[in-house]
Amino acid sequence: MKKLLTFVVAAAAGVAIAQTSPVGLWRSVDDKTGEAKAEIRIVENAGVLTGRIEKALRKDAKPTCEECKDERKGQAIQGLEIIRGAKKAEGQDVWEQGKILDPENGKEYTLKLAPFDGGQKLQVRGFIGPFYRTQTWVRVQ
Repeated sequence: MKKLLTFVVAAAAGVAIAQTSPVGLWRSVDDKTGEAKAEIRIVENAGVLTGRIEKALRKDAKPTCEECKDERKGQAIQGLEIIRGAKKAEGQDVWEQGKILDPENGKEYTLKLAPFDGGQKLQVRGFIGPFYRTQTWVRVQ
């Protein structure tokens, strides 16, 4: 019985730790309209986060990224990598040093990700110089 209780506590702690990470499936929400835009899957590989659009949710979403300026130009929105190179800041539950692409305008921003609300929400902030834009994404799973 004691071993089972120890296992359950350890498993619950593992889930709690995982929830404070941006890894998972998120629903992006437009910071101006509050409309759900897409579902983005964030994964970690060797301590670096990447994120791809798994599903576009807007009916008027363009099928390809025509505004993109790099090798993503003309690629399908579904499966498009929009987050690259984010790394966890030492001693904090913040991921930075990466880039995020807005496929609607083709602009790429310096990125900062910060989970909050028990890991159920993600503050996504994109910077160009001193200017920034912030969205709150909601965890799907």
